[in-house]
Amino acid sequence: MAVLPLLAGCGAQIPVDPEGTLEDVRSGTISVGVSPNADFVEVSNGPLQGSEIQIIQNFAENLDAEVEWTVGGEEQLVEALENGDLDLVAGGISSKTPWAEQVGMTRPYTTHVDVDGKESKIVMLVPPGENAFLFEVERFLDRTQMP
Repeated sequence: MAVLPLLAGCGAQIPVDPEGTLEDVRSGTISVGVSPNADFVEVSNGPLQGSEIQIIQNFAENLDAEVEWTVGGEEQLVEALENGDLDLVAGGISSKTPWAEQVGMTRPYTTHVDVDGKESKIVMLVPPGENAFLFEVERFLDRTQMP
């Protein structure tokens, strides 16, 4: 308890982003990796479509940021996230993703039932350790209704 007043007196901001992701994205560009998943991300000859595409566009608009999209497989996108080349990864990713120990993960923000009736909790992935950015994404997701 004694540490809290000290932190408040120093002007420390919690949570923090060691790499400054949230500040870089605000009024700038958010680099988003998406993995095709017909229920969340649809890739065709035209612009990207799907519920997560709309959510991410709304999130970017909320931060006054432009979206730079990268389409790929989850492994490729997670590697880019770890390397700092992406700010966010989506594509109907299950909360049981094997990548959870390598990167940050939002709380589940919706559920999905597949054709076999199996329910999955859906998350988005963020760079490891970028807690202020993760907090901002989760805060936005908490206020958002799935399209």
